[in-house]
Parts: sequence; structure tokens; C-alpha cells
Amino acid sequence: MPRPIDPPAAPEYDLEEVAARLDEAGVDLGDEDSLSRCAVLLAGLANNRDFLADRVIAELKASYRDQLAANRYSAQVFLLHRSRRGYFIRANMWPAERDPAYAASGAAAFAYGLPHDHNFSFLTVGYWGPGYISDYYDYDAEAVDGRLGEPLNLRFVERSALSEGTMMLYRAHRDIHSQLPPERLSVSLNIMDEGEAVPWRDQYIVDLESGTIARRPTITAAEMLLRCAVHLTDEGKDVADHFAAAHPAPRVRATALAALAAVEEGGGRAAVLERGLRDKDARVRDDCERWLAG
Repeated sequence: MPRPIDPPAAPEYDLEEVAARLDEAGVDLGDEDSLSRCAVLLAGLANNRDFLADRVIAELKASYRDQLAANRYSAQVFLLHRSRRGYFIRANMWPAERDPAYAASGAAAFAYGLPHDHNFSFLTVGYWGPGYISDYYDYDAEAVDGRLGEPLNLRFVERSALSEGTMMLYRAHRDIHSQLPPERLSVSLNIMDEGEAVPWRDQYIVDLESGTIARRPTITAAEMLLRCAVHLTDEGKDVADHFAAAHPAPRVRATALAALAAVEEGGGRAAVLERGLRDKDARVRDDCERWLAG
């Protein structure tokens, strides 16, 4: 499960001071000194009981234009600060089952009942309300190739809520949780460690009944463009061919092969996918084997 963090004693901080200090020092949640600094600053921000309401009201008065321009996430996410140093700060809203937002959008819009890990690390604290409830699991990412249907050897740890003042470190490719709605509307604050490699790393959606990888939802805009480009120009096919042979991310190599196969028929399609059977990565080989059989 996520690593519990004892919230350190901290004065009340405003958002601008937290952002400035993090911009100066950077964020590396795998480093203990950086984690300690982040924990103090996040605790101080959580001690400020007015900043979020003030920020929300200001955004609403400004027609929400900053959020529309910078927020890459769903409507439940309120972006507070995005840094060029590879991290961002956000607030997450967690509706209860009886809230209109839940009734309108359903559980899936808030990832309730969707067991998953994360392809980045983040530090979180319960800011307001009783907090979302999670069933927490551990798995060993080093023992996993990332193939669909692959067993994860999950270990159930506990069910608990991210209540006000509770602080946790979610570790990339280690902690899995299945979230349930809180008893009433709740808010959490996050410091997200967003390095350049994050978009190229897979996140896993987990089938708890079988304990296996059910889906890998991560996809970049470049991968979507690649799938289009092969249909538009020969140069697009050349780019896809290069990516299939040499891109450092296994998922992108598999995507490039799938794109090339999509513009071929019969034996040509099979020949493209057979290239993937010789890839050094087990995930690429498995994807191509499934596509050949499909």
C-alpha cells in the first residue's frame, strides 16, 4: 500500500510560497530529503483552510479559463500549479454517491471501483471531508513484464480512508488501490512527481478476481498521431517503421507495429506483426502474438 507519512509540524503556508519553494528545490519523491521537504510544504498548505476556496472562487469569476488552458485531467481535478521543473500541485474532488456529480457522471468518471496503479509517484494529504476509501494492494513491478493477463501476485494490505490530515506517498509501479466513494464530498491535495519519462511508462488497470493486468490505458498524443500518419503519407510509414525498430519505449514500438499492420492486408499484415515477435521486450512480443491470432 502507499507509504504512510507522519504529517510533520508545519506553519500555515499559502500556495504561492509552496510553489516557490518547490520550484527552487525541485521535487524527487524517491529521494528522502526531497520527500521530507515536500511533506512539510504539503502539510503547511493543508493547514491553510482558506486558500482552496479562495482559488476556486477566483477561477469561477475568471470563467475557469486558466483551468481550461492548463488542466490535462478530468473535471474532478483542480490544477493549482504546474512547474517547468517536472512536478505539479493539484486538488482532487471526491463526490459521495448521493452527490449530483456522481449521479450525473457515474462511478467510472472518478475511478471508483477501478483497481489501478500509477506510472508516477505522488504525495497526497486529506484536506477536507472523511476522504475516499481504498482497498490497498502491493505488487512487485520488477517481476512484471506488463503483458495483458499477466499475474501480479497481489498482496492485500488493508482498507482505509484518506481522512483529513492523513498523508501518504503513492509509489510508481508499486501501490495498487481500488477506490470507493467517501461518505460525503471530500478533497485531497497532491504533489505529483511528473518526470519526462512518465508518459512513456504504462499504468495498469487490474482485474482483482484473477489478480492480473486487465488493461494498459496510457497513451500519448504522439501515438495517436502515429496511427493516423501511416494512412496519410509514405513518410508517416517511414516514421512508424523507425519507431517500430528503435524507439526506447516498448509500448511505442508495439503501437508503431500495430499502425503499420493496419495499412497492410493478408500476408503483409502478418509479416509486420511477426517483426514484433523478435522484439527484446516481452510485452511487445505478447501484443503482436495476440494481434496475429485475432
